Amino acid sequence: MLVSSPVFAESPPRELVLLNWSEYLDPELVEKFEQLHNVKVREVYFENDDLRDELLLDTDGMGYDLAVVNGIMVDTYRKRGWLAVATENKISNLKHVDEYWLKSFDGAEGYAVPYFWGTLGIAYRADLVQTPPGSWMDLYKPNEQLRGKIAMVESQRDALGMALKALGYSANSIDSRQIREAMELLLTQKPYVKSYGYLVLDENSALVSGDVVMGMIFSGDALMLKEHHDEIQYVVPREGGNIWVDYLVVLQGSKNKDLAYAFINFLNEPSHAAQLAEFVYYASPNKAAEKLLPADFLEDPVIYPSEEVLSRSEAYTPLPFRATKTRNTNFARLNQ
Repeated sequence: MLVSSPVFAESPPRELVLLNWSEYLDPELVEKFEQLHNVKVREVYFENDDLRDELLLDTDGMGYDLAVVNGIMVDTYRKRGWLAVATENKISNLKHVDEYWLKSFDGAEGYAVPYFWGTLGIAYRADLVQTPPGSWMDLYKPNEQLRGKIAMVESQRDALGMALKALGYSANSIDSRQIREAMELLLTQKPYVKSYGYLVLDENSALVSGDVVMGMIFSGDALMLKEHHDEIQYVVPREGGNIWVDYLVVLQGSKNKDLAYAFINFLNEPSHAAQLAEFVYYASPNKAAEKLLPADFLEDPVIYPSEEVLSRSEAYTPLPFRATKTRNTNFARLNQ
């Protein structure tokens, strides 16, 4: 009789830790990767970009293998020494990624792999508003019907940035007078706000139930919620919104860099990238994946905005320390 020996037993799976937004990765693809590589992918979720930054600052970039990072922070992370290189000799499927997105933000090329891109705008219940929103002012100075029915994100870059857009200024303004003016707009809006934070993206969402009628939201999140209620619509206001790009990065402190590179490569296999795009409802920077996506996805103006919408929108840029401090100090007044 043969007795199994632990020497020949299958080795336990390694763990790959990903710092990510919730609902931002198809679990079917995760399971497939885990089986292929005998690994367990553990996601650690953050609720906003500031919290992700704090989590990494607390450990000086240690304790995680991969992270999803917004474009304006990539260069900061690189300069801190947190990022491992991410080049085609490490990730062969980088050949499928549009070079435009590889170079969209300082420090991204060679260190960060574009994950998805989209816009920031307004979601609303078409059946519960008197008039569909067309301006950011419809959110920041809502009519009385919307008192206690507004949802806002708890991010100074987004909340203050779009208030600046509403006032006709740049979302990247460093003018202290303009920032104070935008803050006054946020304080005026406060009695109308039911919640600060990101909306839940399932059937329990306040936008689905009607407890919230209008809110600031990312484009793909609005489409995800629309799956639960047909009357949910999305618009980029006439002043323009924010164009954002998220990147996948491998952390320099990772002890599983080989697996981290393999995971990014796996996600950029064209069929996988296409599947992932349909799961999250965001535009893929993977050109080969786009060829596999259905026409109704590629033609959806929420996912792929028109040139006109993009031309009046802005990407965020890194701000000087003094301007960031001014914004943070002003934004803190919301909690007073």
